[in-house]
Amino acid sequence: MRLLMKEITNKIALDGGLEIGGGRFTLIAGPCAIEGEEMCMEVAEGLKRVCAELGIQYIFKASFDKANRSSIHSQRGVGIGRGMEILAKVKAECGVPVLTDVHEAWQCAIAAETADVLQIPAFLARQTDLVVAAAETGRAVNVKKGQFMAPWDMKQVIGKCVDSGNTQVMLTERGSSFGYNTLVVDMTGLVEMRSYGYPVIFDATHAVQKPGANGTSSGGCREYVPYLMNAALAVGVDGIFAEVHPCPEKAISDAANQIALKDIRPILEHAIEIDKITKRY
Repeated sequence: MRLLMKEITNKIALDGGLEIGGGRFTLIAGPCAIEGEEMCMEVAEGLKRVCAELGIQYIFKASFDKANRSSIHSQRGVGIGRGMEILAKVKAECGVPVLTDVHEAWQCAIAAETADVLQIPAFLARQTDLVVAAAETGRAVNVKKGQFMAPWDMKQVIGKCVDSGNTQVMLTERGSSFGYNTLVVDMTGLVEMRSYGYPVIFDATHAVQKPGANGTSSGGCREYVPYLMNAALAVGVDGIFAEVHPCPEKAISDAANQIALKDIRPILEHAIEIDKITKRY
């Protein structure tokens, strides 16, 4: 039996020749939230350099608004106006595609003016109006599987995008709820979702999150990130999603599970070797 998942029939094609689902390792990474221009540029430049040296395709990610924070008092980010300005600068000066998430249908057209990929947060994966609005922009759409959803439920989400005229769709696994404040990852779900013919990404940092575990914020176990990342690559995913910050302990959100920028290279070096082995078979 060959340990190879079904070939992708609907690849993602972005400007600059970047293709997701064509066999090349793709990293989607950046800070959880846009905290400022200087920090985003630092992360984007650092990750671009590492990825170029390692031969990895790179997409910068960051959120202009964290609309699903645990507490009303939690910081949310810079907002859509300033957020798009910063993402536009990252895109222009670093020369990398950018991804950001949208939480309401009206945000999609605005975000699509700059972002190459619109992301549907896991909590909102079943919100039809949001999914359709994102798909109708014509931009690539990355839908995160809800923590409450089965892998096969995502087939209907793909259908919403395709019915809206957009086949540039990818799915991201970020774990499933396992009791309270805990997530687990069922690796068989990666195989199931990829069997639909669309690229599948593994979110290695949110998969180790402890949602709401700190009361007013989420906890997490960043030390497990490399292990789950390698496991997903051994299964055969098309790319890795990871949140990376210059100083995770000072991040305004997901401080417990983001990877420090200085630590990302050795993690990726190991991951690449796993990915190469998987793709031999």
